[in-house]
Amino acid sequence: MSRIHPAALIAPGARLADDVEVGPYAIIEDHVSIGSATCIMAHAVVRPYTTIGERNSIHMGAVIGHDPQDVAFDRGVESYVHIGCDNIIREYCTIHRGTRQGSATRIGNNNFLMAVSHVGHNVHIGDGVILANNSALAGYVTVGDRAFVSGGVLIHQFCSVGRLAMLSGGGRFSCNIPPFVIALERNAVAGLNMVGMRRAGVTPEAVRELKEAYRLLYKAGLLRAEAIARMQACDFSSEEAREFLAFVIGSERPLVQARGRHADEE
Repeated sequence: MSRIHPAALIAPGARLADDVEVGPYAIIEDHVSIGSATCIMAHAVVRPYTTIGERNSIHMGAVIGHDPQDVAFDRGVESYVHIGCDNIIREYCTIHRGTRQGSATRIGNNNFLMAVSHVGHNVHIGDGVILANNSALAGYVTVGDRAFVSGGVLIHQFCSVGRLAMLSGGGRFSCNIPPFVIALERNAVAGLNMVGMRRAGVTPEAVRELKEAYRLLYKAGLLRAEAIARMQACDFSSEEAREFLAFVIGSERPLVQARGRHADEE
């Protein structure tokens, strides 16, 4: 029995693996590639220049690969959406293609994008990320592996979210968020994501070093350059503490700050 509902609309130039399931009134346009065991449910839309890997679940009304919300966008541009494997994309999620010629929006593997979440143009999402309901990532946002973006979170364009960061519900962020921290409210930070690190198997030694790195950056009253120098002097042995330090050094935007301290103080 065919896995493609007779009411689905599939363009001749779309390439679907033999076992892809397509529900009623789903629309799959030309220049689309969909891998094995992926399910496209009713009323979902997959637009041109989209590649979707294996074992993905695309729920009702999701729109993938549509034009970016960029007033300068030229609809003649060929840009892309690349989605890996084993992702869950729930109802009415929107994922937009890149805004410049040849550019792409990229989503890795094992991610869970909940209902009505939005992934803007040129966003890069790693693996194991959760975007909860009504969260929105503006253009060029980067989200590291296993970050948790809670419901209603808004992230400004060009911001980066580090690995295993936890963003509290309703937060609004226009600053970069280091890995392993809990971020909340308006560009605020409130400690390390201890639960997330425990679940990820981060070692006690790495946690100890991360606590010291966090203390130097957020509790010692130092400017960022001074905190970086002090962290470098610690000669961290754990991969996680070195990752935290590298993120802080490489951040071209202000970082989220402890409550009561303005992000532009540095």
